[in-house]
Amino acid sequence: MTVSIERLEPSRQAPHAVGESPLWRADEQALYWVDIPAKQLHRATPADGEHRQWTFPEQIACFAFDAAGTLLAGCETGLFAARLGPPGALAAVDWQRLAAPVFPLPGMRFNDGRCDRQGRFWAGTMVQDMSLASDAGALFCFDAQGRLSAPRVKGLVTQNGLGFSPDSRTMYLSDSHPTRRRVWAFDFDADSGAIGAQRLFVDMNDYPGRPDGAAVDADGAYWTCANDGSRLLRFTPAGVLDREILLPVSKPSMCAFGGRDFDTLFVTSIRPAAGATEHDGHVFAVRCGVQGLPEAPYAGSVSDLPRVSGSSSAHTTTSR
Repeated sequence: MTVSIERLEPSRQAPHAVGESPLWRADEQALYWVDIPAKQLHRATPADGEHRQWTFPEQIACFAFDAAGTLLAGCETGLFAARLGPPGALAAVDWQRLAAPVFPLPGMRFNDGRCDRQGRFWAGTMVQDMSLASDAGALFCFDAQGRLSAPRVKGLVTQNGLGFSPDSRTMYLSDSHPTRRRVWAFDFDADSGAIGAQRLFVDMNDYPGRPDGAAVDADGAYWTCANDGSRLLRFTPAGVLDREILLPVSKPSMCAFGGRDFDTLFVTSIRPAAGATEHDGHVFAVRCGVQGLPEAPYAGSVSDLPRVSGSSSAHTTTSR
């Protein structure tokens, strides 16, 4: 099957240090993503090549939109409601904190997150200094009423790879730290959001790279970005590798389906500290003959949720 890979951004666009969390908005025919250490949210419309960006008060790592287009963002010090004004300046982002988990250690933030198909927002946390290999990270659920759960999964070093099967009976989660490199599947109750039995889905120690961000296609197959492996890997629902696509970047970070027919995988990447090429740190559109599914919006109304108080604190991020 023919595969085409094109860079999404114009040649003048500077590379991202940690490009992450691509999300396609079908009503805008636009892709959003973040550069975590730059504290930036980006938006591109492939049809006309337009590119916009917004700078946040602190690092933004994952996000979703509600039906009205208000942003729900997972950042350093909690989950925030954000309204985007004219792109560019810090003042263009009006934001308020919705929930503030108690981090067990300093230097933590949210990492990978997305909505399940019922519109609950799931997001995990991590200690930013990966050299510590701390397992203080956890997975949380933020429901449509604005309630942040207690940790649903504990003991994560670098939480990643969230995904949900088309029938909502399986939730996927990975830990991309070099000491872990595993993807798990959990039984999932769509009505209640309860997590059931956990099983090893893929041991990435048997494959190139580490399992970073992921997407699930219309056939129920799980696509993972092999960070440090320069490729996309597709696993069937049985956990069998059936496709492998080489990429022009060393550290692909997350993928998401989009495009008019949801037949394009948009892939963000991280720019390595040494040995970076002209492509590292950019976003790519991969057309591989497979169709994905739209991402569900957050089921609540972000603007109507109660706010919580608390002061922001900045921490240093380290390259993943």
